[in-house]
Amino acid sequence: MKYRRLGNSGLQVSEISLGSWLTFGQGGYVDRKEAYTIIDRAFDAGINFFDTANIYTRGEAEKLVGEALASRPRSSYVLATKVWGQMGDGPNDRGLSRKHIFEQCEASLSRLKMDYIDLYYCHSYDPNTPVEETLRAMDDLVRQGKVLYVGVSNWTAAQITEAVHLADRKLLDRMVASQPPYNLLRRDIEDELIPVCERYGIGQVVYSPLAQGVLTGKYQSVSEAPAGSRAATERGGQTIKRYLTDENLEKISAMSRLAEEHGMTMTQLALAWTLRQPNVASAIIGASRPEQLEENASASGLALTKDVLETIGRILGGTA
Repeated sequence: MKYRRLGNSGLQVSEISLGSWLTFGQGGYVDRKEAYTIIDRAFDAGINFFDTANIYTRGEAEKLVGEALASRPRSSYVLATKVWGQMGDGPNDRGLSRKHIFEQCEASLSRLKMDYIDLYYCHSYDPNTPVEETLRAMDDLVRQGKVLYVGVSNWTAAQITEAVHLADRKLLDRMVASQPPYNLLRRDIEDELIPVCERYGIGQVVYSPLAQGVLTGKYQSVSEAPAGSRAATERGGQTIKRYLTDENLEKISAMSRLAEEHGMTMTQLALAWTLRQPNVASAIIGASRPEQLEENASASGLALTKDVLETIGRILGGTA
């Protein structure tokens, strides 16, 4: 496993990180025993970066991740969680107000059974709360030692620019991480987000690098999902719909042949392509089986040649 600095911080994170969206906790695809096994295998593979959020199965994912990490030295891993989503029925049970951030940080620490969070994300932008209020609340958590680093998820380049300038003017703690979706089939962050983040020393921790499993090459048809796959479930089918198209499957078929020619699986090719970006510190994978995790982790350190990248660009219909 290779490690990269998270933005301009001194924090070293594994190129492949393990997430818990849709997989861990009550209602997830993975039962508790298997989740423990997957996290153990992650450590064996050199993964030190784990991602969750309060909103994932309403706190159940945090509980499971905390339990699975409990036997490990706290210094041996980097843990990220998030705040913003709806966690109750009241008007203040969501968003990025000072009240909600403080209450949810305490709730997350309680569920995780930890004293601090390594990386705390604002899970989405909150147009109903002044950015300064949000930044001051996060800065206070850092000063209190409950949070070590601050990040944002699903924020635009303009929103990040506003926050960075405000933090600098007010001498508040700067964000070091951005968490957007990014993969071979969804590349929009290359236009504005990555250049802005490079300018301000913010690293990307990307999610859906395998396009919800579509980029593994296991889907051969839009209408016939393999038994046991995410697309075969009602919930999973909704999340995967944007990627599962005939046009995309044709591109993936061509890229799968390219991967095979170069001694890689389609999964390894897709992850190595994502990690070719120097601004990407880590790619979050969501394994439902230990074997998946091991294959994904093996993509760390794989370098794609110029010829392979050019071929991928032609397949996608642009530069890669």
